Amino acid sequence: MTWLRAFGEVVRSGLTIEETRLEPLLALRTAAGVAIVIGSALWLVSPAYAASAALGAYSAGGATFQRTWRPRKVIALGAGAGLALSTFVGYLAAGRLVTFLPLLAVWAFAAGMTWAVGSTAGIVAATTVGGMLVTITLPTSIGRALEHAGVIALGGVTQAVLILLFPIRRWGAHRDALADALAAVADYARRLRHDPTAPFDPEPLMTARDAAAVTPSQARTRPPVLHGPRGLAERIRPVVAALADPDVGAPAEGPGRDRARELLDAAADVLDAVARLIRRGIPAEVRPGSLDVLRVDEEHEVLEGPAKQAAERLVELLGEALEIAGSGSARGRTPTPPGPAGAQFLVRPTMLRLVPVIVREVRRELSRDSPVFRHAVRLAAVATLGYLIAARLPLGHGYWAPIASVMVMRPDFHQTYARAVARFVGTLAGVALATGMVRALGPDAHVFGALAVVSVGLSYTLIRTGYAYSQCFTAAYVVFLLGMGGQAWEQTVPERVVLTLLGGALAMLAYVVFPAWETPRLPGRLADWLAANGHYAAAVLRNYAEPNREHHTDMRRALLASREARAAWQETYDRARQEPVRPRGLTSREAQEAQEALKGFGRAAMLMESHVPQADSRVVPGAERFAEALETDTAKAAVAVREHRNPDWGRVEEALHAWEDAAGYGSPVVRREAELQKRALEDLATAVSRTPLERDVGSAREEQRVQAAVAAEGDGSGPAHQGG
Repeated sequence: MTWLRAFGEVVRSGLTIEETRLEPLLALRTAAGVAIVIGSALWLVSPAYAASAALGAYSAGGATFQRTWRPRKVIALGAGAGLALSTFVGYLAAGRLVTFLPLLAVWAFAAGMTWAVGSTAGIVAATTVGGMLVTITLPTSIGRALEHAGVIALGGVTQAVLILLFPIRRWGAHRDALADALAAVADYARRLRHDPTAPFDPEPLMTARDAAAVTPSQARTRPPVLHGPRGLAERIRPVVAALADPDVGAPAEGPGRDRARELLDAAADVLDAVARLIRRGIPAEVRPGSLDVLRVDEEHEVLEGPAKQAAERLVELLGEALEIAGSGSARGRTPTPPGPAGAQFLVRPTMLRLVPVIVREVRRELSRDSPVFRHAVRLAAVATLGYLIAARLPLGHGYWAPIASVMVMRPDFHQTYARAVARFVGTLAGVALATGMVRALGPDAHVFGALAVVSVGLSYTLIRTGYAYSQCFTAAYVVFLLGMGGQAWEQTVPERVVLTLLGGALAMLAYVVFPAWETPRLPGRLADWLAANGHYAAAVLRNYAEPNREHHTDMRRALLASREARAAWQETYDRARQEPVRPRGLTSREAQEAQEALKGFGRAAMLMESHVPQADSRVVPGAERFAEALETDTAKAAVAVREHRNPDWGRVEEALHAWEDAAGYGSPVVRREAELQKRALEDLATAVSRTPLERDVGSAREEQRVQAAVAAEGDGSGPAHQGG
């Protein structure tokens, strides 16, 4: 992708309205927190203290809108405490560049490294850098600095108290994550009716698993309905895939296929009902026709063999789902799945026990090749450079430039550029809107305070529709806040526009000078996914060679590792497609073909998982040998892909040829699924294998093809290729 085309995509993305569910009640509660602290500070103290309190309440409230599975009040308290600490420490070093600039650089670097923990931590940490830059201009002594820090922390406490007193959709994010996972499996079942090999994106299941991890205190208050259905969705997914697949399930045509489609439609209907129950907290109805389909008539059953086994297993699992759909979470009648007490919930560390986890994750990212480390370096450099440049300009409020940079910068190219464009456009619109109102109303601290509250409420309401639209009202909020503090709009408006443009330009330039491109990481991510898929497939096969609990546990761990590797590949692949970088190691066509091949390989392993025998069942001859060959060859092939060499599947071919169709349980079906795996590996080898000449000219060909596609799009002669 060329720079011109990439920038066009950036502008389009930055100004796009995202289709998401608005949460006006949450916005109203958070805006009420800002109103309380502003009103109290204006009444009891002064506009300067009101500005500090508003900063703490606004930032703490904004942090609660980030996607996190911890209690919102904890996030609000943490954001308020972080802002208070950065304010006080910043004031101690303020006044002399020789002390403040090193502190700013270190603090910004630490804030950038917190992205190793997650996006919520990174965003909250970035706000503390902004707080340090703004509030060092307000206090006049250490005592006043402590007072301002306390007022800022009080803003976070206010938001936390409101969350405690007025809970809105308790466990709402967890409910949505679980309901989305069930709805995704329901949609998958419907798509399988028409496309037996339809792909499935495991991200909703991964998100639901992440949401299911709770602390011991959360486990005591979690609604029972959030405890069992996730595992049910996990078990139903491979069964519906096995039932629909014409190679190992229902026949491609005839009464058997019609019966499979009916069962798939019924499964989707039941899963949708469970999803509605979980999302809304009330029992959901299932269509009577779906219940009729789930009644098995042995005398007139048209499915046979593995397809019949899959249908019986699906009916059994949907029976459990119907029991959940017919119960109400409010009364706690949802059945608790069996198992030891220690396995009742996935453990999430408490805030204190999270400290060593954070230290470990940060240490892991302290590498020059790490995107998080490079982001932290860029953040520290841009914050200090922006502060220095703005301080030398004949403008007031020089901190706006580094704040704009810090708040738009992200570890990847596309988000950084899109947010920079969105922030400038939103700031320009918001400043123009607020300026007109300020000129019309005249100076009045109480009126400006009320307008600031209205602006912050609109900002919270639109926070999930696109950064530009939320930033518009955030900019208006800042103008009203400064007007409340006595700043004339003639001094603040032009400065904010110019300095915001400067900050956005510095953020963009920093990524060009010290980038963290994802394109060169594609071969490594592909290799990781291949190795993880190979281990997962081998773990499934070992359950056929020796069915026991230990092998089943290993299969589950391998499945989760495979999903994580696939998610890492998908994230890298999506970002690489948006980067203006020449292909390195893998062209866009090779990456896409390799991705499809590995999806097919993982799907074959999933189909095999759906027929895994119970413990103490008869073993399948040849499964152990094929598992060893598969794991060995995929591990070696992963190294080959990383080093840009052609993979080899010699051991897999030998093991498959030696596999005889024994009379063991499920052996013919398992062998057919093993053949599907070998076919997928051959497709992968075809996708990534190149001759020496192709290795030399592959990147040049890719560049020529992209340029030709762009030229064709420009003159209207054909569609442009969407690869990166």
